[in-house]
This record gives sequence, structure tokens and C-alpha cells, in this order.
Amino acid sequence: MAEVRDTRVCIAGLGAIGQVIARELDQGRIPGLRLSAVSGRDKAKTTAFVSTLRQPVSMVELHELSDHGDIIVECAPAALLSQIAEPVLARQKKLIVLSVGALLSNPHLRQAALDGGSAILVPTGALLGLDAVLAAAEGKIHSVRMITRKPPKGLLGAPFLIDNNISVDNLTEPLKVFSGTAREAAKGFPANLNVAVALSLAGIGPDLTVLEIWADPTVTRNTHRIEVDSDSARLSMTIENIPSENPKTGVITARSVIALLRKMSAPLRIGT
Repeated sequence: MAEVRDTRVCIAGLGAIGQVIARELDQGRIPGLRLSAVSGRDKAKTTAFVSTLRQPVSMVELHELSDHGDIIVECAPAALLSQIAEPVLARQKKLIVLSVGALLSNPHLRQAALDGGSAILVPTGALLGLDAVLAAAEGKIHSVRMITRKPPKGLLGAPFLIDNNISVDNLTEPLKVFSGTAREAAKGFPANLNVAVALSLAGIGPDLTVLEIWADPTVTRNTHRIEVDSDSARLSMTIENIPSENPKTGVITARSVIALLRKMSAPLRIGT
């Protein structure tokens, strides 16, 4: 009988999310998958992290990840998505994307996946109800609205705030800092609003999905409220995510990727 080889997983980016996923794989907690390679921006920090793992793992450049894995998980800054994705898709590997907003500014990647017979996978991330939105989109969705509230420090450095001279320092009450479409939010808040783009791609698109963003000193969790009106259901959902070490993203984001990886090889798969 031929030996069954574990599916190799590579991780691009070793921030708060990438490290959690790497450790889960290294501990052997996802049957059929193993961590084979990582790529981190800071070589010294990457080396130090890899030295804490149980199993040997290659450290490679971003463009080399597709040489070392069957599934590549992108946990890097949005600006690097194309650099990571193009060689992966050209080699017919699977790509899990967390910088979902960057897919809007790199439309060629969808065509590359189609041409190469590969796949781009977007995990649910810090959102909820995507299965229901996908189902509703099989009929007619009339409107999708999302209201996001974050502790002010989770929005620091967002290009939209800088370009519009909006300060979120020393707030004593909630401040609405943005109102517009998911496409506009992806440009103005590339590290914060990947959830809005995922919602838009599941539903009626980034130009019809409307969004409000609030810097709210009264909350300690990243909060998203989603309202969907369709011909099959009216959805109203709220999720409060505990921030990770990186206040721009939630703890549940890494766990969503882990759940997706587990589902890919599971004999019983729940959800759309």
C-alpha cells in the first residue's frame, strides 16, 4: 500500500495570526496537514519563532512558498498579496487569503486562479453569517449594511484617517469616522475591514455593500453588526470579537483559518 503523504501547508506572514496557525499545525492538531515552510518579514524574529517549533520547518522567501507547500496561507500585509499569490496560483496550489480587501485591487488574481485551475479560499474570519448571505445571494438580496465599532487604538494608522486628518486619540465618546462602500473601506482601512469585503463578495458586491465605521472608546471588542434584506430572509447579526495581540484583528480570525484547514480534509463538513 502506498504511503499517504500529509498535505503541506506554508504560511506567509508570522504576525499574531500566522503564529497561532503555525503552532496549531506544528502540534499536529489538524489531521492530514503539516507545516512545511514559513516566510516572515523580519528574519531574526522568524528564526527565533521557528526555533520554538517541534518539527523542522523551512524559512523561505515569499515567492518560494509554492515550491514547499500544497496550501499557502496568506497572513501578510495587504500590499504583498499579489507577490504571494501569483506564483501559488500559477502552480495550481490552493491559496487561503486573509487580506481580502486586496483582492479588489488585484482582480487579475481571480482570473489567474481560473486559468491555472487553482483556488482562492476566503475564510469567514472575524465575521458571522457568511453561509446565510451566500445562500441568500442565490436569490435576490435587496441591501447589505454593516456597522463596525472598534476601540480607537484598533484604527490607528488607517490611511483614511491620515488622509482626512481624523484623530481618534483621547476620544471620550463614539466618533463615526467613515461612511461609504465596502470597496472604499478596503482602500481606506486595509488592515481593519477585510470582513466588510468578505461580506460584499458573499453578497451583492463591494459597491453596493454599505458600511459605517466608528471609533468607540466605550467598547473593548471589535464589533460588527450586519443587516441583510433579501427575498428569502431578513438577517440581523452582531459579533463582538476579542482583539488579538494585534488590536486591528480578532482572536477568532486565526481560529477561522484553522477551522477551514480542518474542514478541507474532514469526512463530515458542516456549512455551505
